Amino acid sequence: MNDIFSLDFLQALISIVIIDLVLAGDNAIVIGLAARNLRKEHQKKVIIGGTVGAIIIRAAATLAVVWLLKIPGLLLVGGLILIWIAFKLLIEEKGQEDVKASNHVWGAIGTIIVADAVMGLDNVLAVAGAAHSNPLLVILGLVISIPIVVWGSTIILKWIERYPFIIYIGSGVLAWTASKMIVDEPFLKDFFAEQPFLKWALIAVIVVGVITLGRFAKKKAAHH
Repeated sequence: MNDIFSLDFLQALISIVIIDLVLAGDNAIVIGLAARNLRKEHQKKVIIGGTVGAIIIRAAATLAVVWLLKIPGLLLVGGLILIWIAFKLLIEEKGQEDVKASNHVWGAIGTIIVADAVMGLDNVLAVAGAAHSNPLLVILGLVISIPIVVWGSTIILKWIERYPFIIYIGSGVLAWTASKMIVDEPFLKDFFAEQPFLKWALIAVIVVGVITLGRFAKKKAAHH
């Protein structure tokens, strides 16, 4: 129980909530697109049903990845993939134009669950990495962030549009999580434990590098 009140636990929980909010902020668009053809009284059922289904699938997938990341070498691979996801977050505009609306409640719920499962792969890997093999962190992160995403997602999206630096914070947290996964890889951990300067230098290079290169690539794309 003492671990729950530790600084590492709280730091990881805050990271998970930020990751969930930044990467899952567009879930509301998926919900809106999937339910747009339904009558008002049915839309609430779709939002609740789709969200519950998405939470169950995402929690199961994240817990599976938490277990998989215990396999030697996968933390390193997961960290490298997450660096790319952190960079991609800055340069790519997410689109959900291919999410189809449904005229039926169950059809719309199914669309939301499937779309969330496909779009949530980056989220699952990021949360699993930040959780440090702790299933309680995964569940707590989802419990805290999902209601905020669903009922406050329009506000979150407006904040991101109005204050672009939020995306940079999210990308930085992802890059931090990725670097922690790499230095915590079992066959590298002893090396970095003996070389703390190299460990923190690598973390700093990854975080600063992702944000700097992402900002540069975004500006370059804007000029074209």
